[in-house]
Amino acid sequence: MDRYLTFYIDGAWVDPATDARLAVVDPATERPFAEIAMGSAVDAERAIAAARRAFASFSLTSREERLALLERIVAVLKRRNDEIGDIISREMGAPRRMARDEQAGIGIVHFEETIRAMGAFAFEYAQGTTRIVHEPVGVVGMITPWNWPINQIACKVAPALATGCTMVLKPSEIAPLNAVLFAEVLHEAGVPAGVFNMVQGDGPGVGTVLASHPDIDMVSFTGSTRAGIAVAQAAAPTVKRVHQELGGKSPNIVLASADLAAAVRSGVSRCFANSGQSCNAPTRLLVPAGRMEEAVEIARQAAEAVRVGDPSDPATELGPVASRAQFDKIQGLILKGIEEGATLVAGGPGRPAHLEAGYYVRPTVFAGVTNDMTVAREEIFGPVLSILGYRSEDEAAAIANDTPYGLASYIQGAPDEARAFARRLRTGIVRLNEAPWDGAAPFGGYKQSGNGREYGTFGLNEFTEIKGIVGFGD
Repeated sequence: MDRYLTFYIDGAWVDPATDARLAVVDPATERPFAEIAMGSAVDAERAIAAARRAFASFSLTSREERLALLERIVAVLKRRNDEIGDIISREMGAPRRMARDEQAGIGIVHFEETIRAMGAFAFEYAQGTTRIVHEPVGVVGMITPWNWPINQIACKVAPALATGCTMVLKPSEIAPLNAVLFAEVLHEAGVPAGVFNMVQGDGPGVGTVLASHPDIDMVSFTGSTRAGIAVAQAAAPTVKRVHQELGGKSPNIVLASADLAAAVRSGVSRCFANSGQSCNAPTRLLVPAGRMEEAVEIARQAAEAVRVGDPSDPATELGPVASRAQFDKIQGLILKGIEEGATLVAGGPGRPAHLEAGYYVRPTVFAGVTNDMTVAREEIFGPVLSILGYRSEDEAAAIANDTPYGLASYIQGAPDEARAFARRLRTGIVRLNEAPWDGAAPFGGYKQSGNGREYGTFGLNEFTEIKGIVGFGD
């Protein structure tokens, strides 16, 4: 597709400034199947200039105009949902049904939730004689990851459009093709020229320009904590707003009052979903020490029942991880767990025996894990679960909070006990008893999991500046 070799700038598909290209690899086969152009500082600056010009007029559009725009985007996203899902499956390995229903489908949900939030959002209100005005923050640089690509694009672009911001998107070069389709959607829906711009590339070539450029008013980044630190450092000299959603090492606490079998099975399933490639995956399973043996056996059976295979096979539950680099990292950490003395309950190093190629990881469970082990502290970003025991709820809370991260946590148990325990956890999100996902709930973390919040009303707040007009009225 020719558009894979162009960028979307100022309402048109334009040629890049250089001839640099990158192969897009199918992680199920380890073979390239497409190429993208790789952007440079020249391309990024061209897109930033377009967004800056467009901001003058788009920032003054009415709530009604922006609502109508979001509704048109939803209509086009729905029509192209399966196409977007299929390309996500091909480029990052998610099972096709999951890629369509969840990976692509969540983009629609974010736009719909933004529409709902926007309807009730107080862009202006009186506080005595002062008028409080929420105005668009300005030109936003967006840097998004490969693991939930449309999710993270949509939950940034939707509130930015809703509040009157303009933007430049740099999607991940690991899974870049869905962003091309997304740009086509916005073009068809009638987003004004220059409001949304998209430049492919890597962090040094494009990401650093977005983070450091004086004409970018805010950078919204989702990715690893290591990369988030680099973004913040690049942004610091221009004192721009930096919004970060970073890594996690989320605990899943099974209280004594929980149905142990159901809680462990669901914990394994949640940890392995998306091949473990979710920043909020519950990768540390905390169970009462007296029931450890029982919990380990349930987890072993659940892990060994997971069907790993070709993303295009309807029976597949776990596809490959997204890249060779990710596969190698996971393999190294599995070996590190064994080396440090954790008990390998299921899985282990290497591919599943029935698969000869592809970045497939064996669903892996470790028991006998202590919270100082590497597998309990580092974000593995693969289908690897660590089971830890606790002797009291005080100890469970201490283990759960003993991490540099603070994105998410999960609790299983009697409702009143789970609600009380939730207040003890230092995470931005706590999910109780397999509660369904809530697109209006704030998403973001404490500590090294980032700052700021996404989704719904919270996303709208992040993309606005607050102005007080004193003496506006009696």
